[in-house]
Amino acid sequence: MDYKDKLHAINTFIFDFDGVLSDGKIYVQHDGEQVRATNVKDGYALQYALRKGYHVAVISGGYAESMRLRYKDFPGMEMFLKVRDKVEMFHQYLAQHQLQSENVLVMGDDIPDYKMMLLAGVKSCPADAAEEIKGIADYVSHRPGGNGAVRDIIEQVLKLHGKWFDEDACLW
Repeated sequence: MDYKDKLHAINTFIFDFDGVLSDGKIYVQHDGEQVRATNVKDGYALQYALRKGYHVAVISGGYAESMRLRYKDFPGMEMFLKVRDKVEMFHQYLAQHQLQSENVLVMGDDIPDYKMMLLAGVKSCPADAAEEIKGIADYVSHRPGGNGAVRDIIEQVLKLHGKWFDEDACLW
């Protein structure tokens, strides 16, 4: 089955942070705070998907307060950071929201995402993901992590559902 056929069922997006929402680089400041760069176009797509009624979550093994702060003004976006077992968190998230795995799209980029991705209805990854992840992905974005891969897949889903570039698209 073509991955685009599977996109019809998607109502939930789960993303890893490092290497997906960011480019994977971590800058350590003099006080020990770890800072990551994120993409504003990915941010736009995330808040737009939330506004359109989609569930959006981040499940990441990483942790820095700056990660949480980046998305603090995105109502409804859930952040699960410093997660040791992504499969367990995936199951908890789905149970909490009464979701089915076939309705979930997961975008990961590296081996810690592997088992969680296997559970998703659609498995996606950025262009620069690890080979093991590309090997199980239904869709490999043409964009690298932290540089539009998230926007790419959200835009595809919302366009397919007829929810992209509506009247409210120009609002933040």
